[in-house]
Amino acid sequence: MRFFDVLLGRTKPADANLDALFGLPGAIITLEAAEAMEPTGEAGVCYKPSAGQPFVKTTEEFEQLLVLSPGAKVSESSDRYGYNWVVIADPDFQALVNEVHVVNSTLEEQGYGPQLLCSVFGFRTTSPGGAGAARPASGGAATTYLVYLYKRGAFYPFVPLPGKERRDLESEMRLQNVLGSELKVEKDKERWMPLWGVPVH
Repeated sequence: MRFFDVLLGRTKPADANLDALFGLPGAIITLEAAEAMEPTGEAGVCYKPSAGQPFVKTTEEFEQLLVLSPGAKVSESSDRYGYNWVVIADPDFQALVNEVHVVNSTLEEQGYGPQLLCSVFGFRTTSPGGAGAARPASGGAATTYLVYLYKRGAFYPFVPLPGKERRDLESEMRLQNVLGSELKVEKDKERWMPLWGVPVH
């Protein structure tokens, strides 16, 4: 899949800066004011499994690591491309950011740093004027994503449209402008690759 080829990179990646995740709570204030968006309470960490390297942290062990946030729920899944996801649900966004940081750090410590791809945070539009608001919701509100590229140390917005694999580029450009003063946004738009079927809602 080209997206993961780009993320894995053919050039030397930037040093990962997981502390950049802590800029998200401040960015939420801007998103709420400018785009009428709020967190869905879900996030995911994506990594590439390695042949012969067992996943040593089970769901239960991750839950034990996140015991300080009793509202957190953790699950694991694989996508259609064979990449693994650790999905965290927590209604407290500050806690959710901390938990995503813990999962990334734990995977790093277990030797998965080179295979970490991205962290994804879900958002919903609460007003007709927000990003992606033109998308009709089918069975629930449509989700907009902020993607943190582990190997680039930067974020980008991903706004999928309903139906076939299409994206709302206009909303993504607007979100880039809105978030530019709050977060490091990936400048190379070739790296703003779509995450079809991301298991974060």
